[in-house]
Amino acid sequence: MTSKRLAVLGLVVYSLLSAHSSGGHAEYVGGTISQIPDGCSGTVTAVDEQYFVFYAKKASWRVPYDKINLLEYGQRVDRRYVAAALLSPLFLLAKKRTHFLTVGYSDDENRQQAMVFRVSKDDIRMMLVSLEARTGRKVEFQDDDARKAGKG
Repeated sequence: MTSKRLAVLGLVVYSLLSAHSSGGHAEYVGGTISQIPDGCSGTVTAVDEQYFVFYAKKASWRVPYDKINLLEYGQRVDRRYVAAALLSPLFLLAKKRTHFLTVGYSDDENRQQAMVFRVSKDDIRMMLVSLEARTGRKVEFQDDDARKAGKG
């Protein structure tokens, strides 16, 4: 393979990896956007130059970065009590962390809107970095555990 072809191939692979790292699987769990049904699964991305975007089969939504005025990341820890009761008390030691991203923004009529997503822990770090860079806003962390996971 020539060096020119290898360079082009490398650029394509890098672009694909970069695009994936700026987005990830998400589930819309609530907010003020009635056009997106609660529990709608899709993808959130911060790859676009102008918009934060949520894509799903049932809905899609985009928000201009310059309208975003809140970025918040948090985790909720659930202990597995049912599994512990049914199988083993050792499950009480196991924790399941659920990761949430809240995006607040002002709409075209200058009303405050909010979207809350359950996000994959594998995708959140790059998403937070991309959102901070694109919006110029710092992510607010709900607690120290969320700060550690988000800054990784």
